[in-house]
Amino acid sequence: MTPNNQSPGKKDVSMETRLLLAFLLTGLLLFLTQYFYKPAAPPPKVAETTPAAATATIASPSTAAPAPAAAAVPAKAVLPIPGAIHGDREQTFTVDTPLYYIVFSNKGAVVTSWILKKYPEESGKPLELVNQAALGKTVSPFSIILQDDQPAANLNEALYAATPAADGLGIDYEFSDGHTASKKTFHFEKDGYLSQVTSALSTNGVPVPHMLAWRGGFGDPTVHSPESVEHTLYYDLSSNKLKVNTVKSAKKGTISATGSFSFAGLEDSFFTAVFLPQGAASIEIATFSDTVPSVVDKKEQPMVGAGVGGEGDNRFSLYVGPKDVDILRSVDPKLEQVVDWGWFKIIAKPLALVLKWTNDHIVHNYGWTIVLVTVVINMLMTPLKFSSLKSARKMQDLQPEIAKINAKYKNIGLRDPRKAEQNQEVMELYKKNGANPLGGCVPMALQIPLVYAFYKVLGVSIELRGAHWLWVGDLSRFEDLPIRVLPIILIITQFISQKMTPTSTSMDPAQQKMMMIMPLALGFMFYYYPAGLVLYWLTGNLVSIAQQLITNKIVGAPAPAPQPAIAAKKKGSKN
Repeated sequence: MTPNNQSPGKKDVSMETRLLLAFLLTGLLLFLTQYFYKPAAPPPKVAETTPAAATATIASPSTAAPAPAAAAVPAKAVLPIPGAIHGDREQTFTVDTPLYYIVFSNKGAVVTSWILKKYPEESGKPLELVNQAALGKTVSPFSIILQDDQPAANLNEALYAATPAADGLGIDYEFSDGHTASKKTFHFEKDGYLSQVTSALSTNGVPVPHMLAWRGGFGDPTVHSPESVEHTLYYDLSSNKLKVNTVKSAKKGTISATGSFSFAGLEDSFFTAVFLPQGAASIEIATFSDTVPSVVDKKEQPMVGAGVGGEGDNRFSLYVGPKDVDILRSVDPKLEQVVDWGWFKIIAKPLALVLKWTNDHIVHNYGWTIVLVTVVINMLMTPLKFSSLKSARKMQDLQPEIAKINAKYKNIGLRDPRKAEQNQEVMELYKKNGANPLGGCVPMALQIPLVYAFYKVLGVSIELRGAHWLWVGDLSRFEDLPIRVLPIILIITQFISQKMTPTSTSMDPAQQKMMMIMPLALGFMFYYYPAGLVLYWLTGNLVSIAQQLITNKIVGAPAPAPQPAIAAKKKGSKN
């Protein structure tokens, strides 16, 4: 689908009709974007397992698992076998910094809570990235998933011995039954979102390839459609491309990809958890579909999950935090790729930078920032809009001449050779008077990429998440009111702007009725989109009204359409 495609009709089409078609295309573009824009790219290596098999891999204990054949493993890979190491009881450990609050459990050496302090949920509480409703229904974050044989002990239920770091910013977990040994370490920065994570697993001293999992969903639990915004992702260095998988990708079973990846992990619209390998030639990422409830919807639904690793000894830098471009770039320049700017990246990314700079240096409120930037954009487009208005006036003035040509070729079918003569006469008339029948569509054609760019910026720019304006609590979401005010004001201003725009003098009543529907259609479309996008279009309407008033004072108001007189004349001729 190409947003800018427009097919002019074979008959003379008025500017208002062309405007309606452009709005309908815009609505179709915005409506379909969240479903069709980010298709899952096929991973370089796919291996499917049934959900039952995946569950058995992570949960079924075994007390008599055979040791891997010694001949298949080099002697240097055999590690010392520790004696029994375990915890005596279930204990929790917390890491508390100005940026996050994390709760660990030594039962499985897993994370049960990961809170980001600076990014509240819609209710105002600090954001919880772990789906609390999924705990107990699937494995907790950082549980072990095996690729091949099941270890002798159920490591995700075992009690690990815990050794907290002296500075309180990390913990080491270790478990051994004298046959299977597992160790995990977590160490964090006090003022950053980057941490260091390792996991080592061996059976009879032989390293066992495994992955660390984050299952049951990830990110903001208050989003209305988590399936559409939560994905697994990895950056493939061999193709220099970001690959993304949705939960639907794993609908029929787990899928996996192995390769040289810069990072791999999970994301939602505004947050990400990605593992950056240290020294590994290749890593593996698995995508899971877990049917679990959420904290806002007790009905079970598919939630994305990921497993990352693939070695007997996995060593990662781990970033869990906001999709802030500056922070991501400071961690790894390629991490900036997780911010999806969409088809019109060349517009959306500079637009986000302009909005941020304007908010930080001039306005200090993103609502008024959107208003100010929209006014500036419309001012820059003023020469083009003025040219479009002049073209519309010329087309309006030529309508009587066009009506005479149409009357001359009355009742001629589209396949009649004389139809080409009619079209040629109309085009000669346009050329003689310097009129462009498509001139009125140019500003609208430019609006389509701008609308899409604003839509993407509101959907991925962390700075706009939770940004308030007057009565609007979050510009990145639709208004949280029983009746949304901004779309209603938009409808009113669209009616006023439409009434002030030069119209075709030959427009029949059916066309006029159709054009009256356009503001209502726009209001319905914007009713379900972010308040910041509605504010952008509404501000554009107000600027257009002001520009039209100024134009009318300079060149005069457009002449009213003489349909009643024509109708009276026709009525008199019948008598």
